[in-house]
Order: sequence, then structure tokens, then C-alpha cells
Amino acid sequence: MNKKWLKAFVTLGSVMALAGCGSGSLTETTNQSAENADEIRIGGNWELSGNVSAYGVVQNNAIKLAVDEKNQAGGLLDKKINYLEYDNKSTTEEAVSGAEKLVDENAAVIIGPSTTNNTEATISTVTRAKTPLISATATADNITLDQEGNVLDYIFRICFQDSLQGGSLAEFSNKEGYTKAAIIKDNSSDYGQNLSDEFHKHFDGEVVREESYVAKESDFNSILSNIKNSDAQVIFVAGYYEEAGPIIKQAREMGIDLPILGPDGFGNKEIINLAGEENWDNIYYAAHFVENEDSPQEVKDFLAKYRETYQSEPDMFAALAYDAANLAFDAIERAGTTDGEAVQKALAETKDFTGVTGNFSMDEKHNPSKTVFIQEVKDGQVVGSQAIEAAK
Repeated sequence: MNKKWLKAFVTLGSVMALAGCGSGSLTETTNQSAENADEIRIGGNWELSGNVSAYGVVQNNAIKLAVDEKNQAGGLLDKKINYLEYDNKSTTEEAVSGAEKLVDENAAVIIGPSTTNNTEATISTVTRAKTPLISATATADNITLDQEGNVLDYIFRICFQDSLQGGSLAEFSNKEGYTKAAIIKDNSSDYGQNLSDEFHKHFDGEVVREESYVAKESDFNSILSNIKNSDAQVIFVAGYYEEAGPIIKQAREMGIDLPILGPDGFGNKEIINLAGEENWDNIYYAAHFVENEDSPQEVKDFLAKYRETYQSEPDMFAALAYDAANLAFDAIERAGTTDGEAVQKALAETKDFTGVTGNFSMDEKHNPSKTVFIQEVKDGQVVGSQAIEAAK
């Protein structure tokens, strides 16, 4: 195997408890016109509690950091930014409620939710209101498109799509010389299904075993036994951290020492707690950015400020949310107004935006032009990273 690893270290975030955030409620309730108000409102619709709260909490933290920095620098259009946060409790129903309340409160832009399913649930609400939504981490390819494949005017994202990360993980497997793979996918989410489909498309070898589970399952011994008895050389777990952690733990305890591949859903420190640090080894997962000695100053500054503010390590999800907030600020400044149609146009015309997770422009489908990084984990630590491009 010919590996060209770039020495890198990526920080994985730990979850901070949020003080003073009422579940299912906004921090501000005074309704006023977005255009005539003496403040500019930015909405955050996050999974602050529930089964994927480890994503939402760090993202909410990062946006508050971005808002504080911008306000200290003079605000937006000579106005203070008022950040309205909503806890959607990791459910689609509450995600819709959050979008409705943030629209009612005249948020100029809404950022979030964290997951694809929750984001999809909010699309009709924000589209009717002509309120731009920026997704930091919803990776399903169709999140910015309607059922006919037309671009949804008010939906944007700054993360790479499932087709890129699923295909890149397959291409990584091809380069490493693996010819037989096993897939374990979350069958209850579009995320798991999309990733599995893309891996199939791009893997040159044979998928010798494919198993599935649903969210909140905890016993994976049966499906792992099937994989152990196969001749798989590598395992791809297509799902979120809350099930991937126990899968890794049970696999290692069963004596399965094969390389385990994962998507960006692996990029939260909680997965290490669930898997057990002793089992967090021989793991490879997709990431949105890396930190090393050659990182741009924007990366170093963000990491330092987040650590100082929250006394914890930021992860890739925090970095993406931070970029989403700054992209929202940038679009409003270029639009010169908080009018939804004007901000939408500015977002669509984004060129050469510089963020923590890289420099990018927005393409015609409202996706950023970005690279997938595959992180290598050995003995509990990220020890290297390489950029991988999936075949088109």
C-alpha cells in the first residue's frame, strides 16, 4: 500500500452544556420588521438536545463565537447582530417548529439544522418565507434540489455532499488495494443510504457483505458476526457517531481488527467515548478540514478563540458552522440589506469566500467547491490526512 500521508492533527470537539437555552424556545420574542429593526437577526436551528446533540451544541457554540466577533467589530450594516437559537431536540417536528418561529421572528438568515433529515423538513417553511437557509452539515446531494432536480432558490450549503465523501472513501479503498469490502449502513436515514450507494458506485472491488441497522440500535453482534465470517478486507460504516461508536467497540471486542472507514459523522469526540479509546484505532474517516503547521491563519485563529471561549476542543462541525455564520454576514454585507431576495442573490453569487474549512465559491446547485480529506487514526490519535478526489 502506497500511502502519501500529510502529517496533521485535527482537533475533535467535546460537548459543552449550554446555559440559559430554553428547549423549544427562542432567546428573543419581540417581533419587529427585519428591515427596519435596529438589529439584524440571525437564526440557529440546532439539535441542542436529543440523540445527535453532540453535533448541534458545538455548532451553536461556534455561531455564537462568530456573532460576538462580528459585533465587537461593529456589527452588520452598522447594526448589532441578535442571534436567535432554537433547540429542535433532534426531531423533524421540532426542526419545522424552529424554522417557523425563526421566520416569524424575522431572522434574515437561518443556519442549521445539523442533519439531513431535519434540514429537509424545514425547506418548505423557509422557501415560502423567502428566508435563506445555510446548511453547515446536511450532506445529502438533493438537499439543495427539488424532486425534479431544480435548484431550491433559498437553500445553500457549505459542506461537501454525500456523493463526494462516499465516493472518496471508496476511492481511498481502491488506492489502498482493498478488493473486498463490507458495508454497515444506517437504514433509517438518507445519510446512511446515500453514503452506501455512493460507495457502491465508486468501489472497484466487491462488496461481499452488506448489513443494516436503524437509529438507536445498540446490539450489533449479529451483523458483526456475519462480517467476521466473510472475507472482507475493510469495513465501511455509513452512519452517525451514536451507532458507529458501539459498532466499533463491539467489532474490536469480537476480534475484528480490519480497517474501519467512516463518513464525516465520525468527526465528533463522542464517538471515542462510545467506542472506547482503546478501540479507536485503524480508523479512517472523511473530514472537512485539517489542522497542521501549515494551516492558514484563519484556522489557527478560530481554534484558539474557540478553546479560549469554551475551554474545549472544536471539531469539524464547529468549524463548518463558524464558516456558515461568516458566509451569512458576508452575503448580507454584499446585499446591503436583509431583504431575503437580495441576500439569496448574494449567496448564490459567492466567489472565493475564505473560511476555516477552505476557500470556495458557490456553484449553480448551491454547493461549495471543496476537497474531502481522509483522516487516519492510530492508537487513539489522528496521525495523518490525505486529500482524495472521487471519480465523477
